[in-house]
Amino acid sequence: MNSYKELGLVNTRDMFAKAMKGGYAIPAYNFNNMEQMQAIIQACVETKSPVILQVSKGARDYANINILRNMARGATEYAKELGCEIPIVLHLDHGDSFETCKQCIDNGFSSVMIDGSHFPYEENIELTKKVVDYAHQFDVTVEGELGVLAGIEDEVSSAVSHYTRPEEVEDFSKRTGVDSLAISIGTSHGAYKFTPEQCTRNADGILVPPPLRFDILEEIEKKIPGFPIVLHGSSSVPQEYVKMINEHGGKLDDSVGIPEEQLRKAAKSAVCKINIDSDGRLAMTATIRRIFDEKPAEFDPRKYLGPARDALREMYKHKNIDVLGSAGHALD
Repeated sequence: MNSYKELGLVNTRDMFAKAMKGGYAIPAYNFNNMEQMQAIIQACVETKSPVILQVSKGARDYANINILRNMARGATEYAKELGCEIPIVLHLDHGDSFETCKQCIDNGFSSVMIDGSHFPYEENIELTKKVVDYAHQFDVTVEGELGVLAGIEDEVSSAVSHYTRPEEVEDFSKRTGVDSLAISIGTSHGAYKFTPEQCTRNADGILVPPPLRFDILEEIEKKIPGFPIVLHGSSSVPQEYVKMINEHGGKLDDSVGIPEEQLRKAAKSAVCKINIDSDGRLAMTATIRRIFDEKPAEFDPRKYLGPARDALREMYKHKNIDVLGSAGHALD
């Protein structure tokens, strides 16, 4: 048994309480390798933001759970070295079984998500409660999910979305004992969230996706006031990265992400954790493609992964300051 406390990590309980009180959301950034982890910690130290390091099934398969655990330990030490001991959570993203959640808890994760949203309601409750009962023995916090997001990201996929039903959230949270709840109000997984056909154009000719269902969020807040809410699939798909990728040999289809102003609005509500993954992939890929195109003789990985890390850091700083509002709250 590896305790997350021995790694210098924290769980999400106090972090979420402070975020809801302060009207901001904690960034939950996915990572798979050293450069991504460095960029996340650099950005969050420089902006003095708490952070959640997220690990998907794809990340565990790619990097190995033991390496990821020790990278999280390294992240806490790295933050100290950079001059700010920010709160850091190591979180399992979209755990698909009790066994997966248990493995992560036993290996030093301070928070886990059990995603039973694809099961019938009662089965979702049964599975989620089983994970909660185990996790809480070790003071590990648990995120559950009601509603289904469309889109594809790693092994998580659904052709259609199903909005969370506000009438279920109180019963679900009480019977499972979860610490936070992921809901579906119009976000979606992956880089291809909305096609141009699903959008409208504003006066400037910019594509605007369907708005998030803040009416559903408000009903959920009434049912479970003060309860921590999570938004998955919240990348904004910055068009400058899409353009850069395509200008330097890539072939990304048109897609539109979640407008940042809508995420900022959500962050001022009970939404206290916002997941961002695809934007990071786009920023790194755009930078690497540009370097490969402009310097075809380059073969030193440090010469393209380093700039990619820098681009990622700057994007995350922007998210913390201008979108999530988490900057300056690491020492609350």
